[in-house]
Parts: sequence; C-alpha cells; structure tokens
Amino acid sequence: MSAPHPNASDPKEPRSGAPRPGAPRPGAPRRRRVTFHPVLAAWLTLVWVMLWSDLTLANVVAGLLVALVVTTVLPLNPVPFHARFHPVGFLVLLTRFAVDVVVASFQVSVVALRPGRVPHGAVIRVRLRSHSDVVLTLTAELCSLVPGSVVVEAHRLTGTLYVHVLDVAMAGGLDAARRSVLEQEVRVLYAIAPPEEIAACGLPPRPMRGRRREVPAPDAAGGASG
Repeated sequence: MSAPHPNASDPKEPRSGAPRPGAPRPGAPRRRRVTFHPVLAAWLTLVWVMLWSDLTLANVVAGLLVALVVTTVLPLNPVPFHARFHPVGFLVLLTRFAVDVVVASFQVSVVALRPGRVPHGAVIRVRLRSHSDVVLTLTAELCSLVPGSVVVEAHRLTGTLYVHVLDVAMAGGLDAARRSVLEQEVRVLYAIAPPEEIAACGLPPRPMRGRRREVPAPDAAGGASG
C-alpha cells in the first residue's frame, strides 16, 4: 500500500479557509453577551427613587425593573480603567471640593452684586496628565460644578479641557486657574487611580500621613484666550 502524500490533508480535519465546527459563519449576526451589573443597577434604582421623591416599595421595584432593562438592553461600552479606591484620597477630594464650592459661591455672589465692575473672563486650555476617559470625565464634571468655571469643550484623544473662567482676577490669574484644574485631576487620581496610573502621570506615590504632597508645576503648553 502506498504512503499518503505529505501534502495530503486529513479528511477528518477541516480544510484551510473552511469554518471550524461551532464557529460563527461569516456575515452572521454576532450574539451579544448579556451581563448583569449589580452596582450600576442599584445606582440607577436609587436615582429613580430620588427622581420620584417617594421611597415606596412600588417605586423601588419599578426602578429596579427600569435599571434591569437599561443595563441589559442598552449596555454601555466598557471603559478600560482599573480603579483602586483609596479612602483617604477620596475624603480629601470631597472635602476640597466642598470648600471650593463654598468659596467660589461667595466670590461669584460678590462679582454679581458689586456695581460698576465688569468681570473679565477667559477660556483656558489645560492638558491633563492622565489619558484615562474616567479621569477626564470626573475632572471635567468637578470643575464644572464649582461656580465660576465651566468646561466648554473636552478633547478625549488629547486629554485636553477648555475651561471658561468667569473672572480671571478672581481666580488669581490664568496660571492659577490652570493650576487649579490640574490639582483637581491630581485629587481624582489619588482617590481612585491605581499606583501604575499615578506613576505613569509622573506623580509621586500616595503620600503617607503627615507628609505633604507636592504637585508638579503645570505644563507650559496650556494656552488661554480671552
């Protein structure tokens, strides 16, 4: 009996280019994996109850059903970010944010009630250190929630925020306004970012208790326009 040719294929194996058994056919619709996110569902349920302003069993059940439909039928794309919650950094973030809101509210009220003075605003460009979409979003939201500043544009690819400042003099100048945005980003990073992300941004590790943290000077590439 003659030996098989070395280039001959085994009839039990699929030919090259042929789909493997169980593999999806070309052009066939891909099945989407349905996953349940309990934390997101609980958060959406809480938002639903808060919107109705009535804590009842019916509202909780309805909010849970709405959350299940939203998370399964309309799922969000996953964001590649490995968060690491740090209680001390998160407490510093919330405390400083509350102080900034109170101080900025008083300053804006003084500008609004002071007769004869016209505030001179500006739009500053701030390039963040982090390339994470989560850090960019949180920094932009926190800056916009502080009275007297609002993010008018955000570039995701370059990690750049364009922030409108109500009064440059009230903010302490353009450099001080830009530095406040970068310090906000640093507090976000120290609150939720892993050590690898912090090191990639050129920042020192999370400070120990009793040691003051030094924030690097802002990049000179940031610009401003009045």
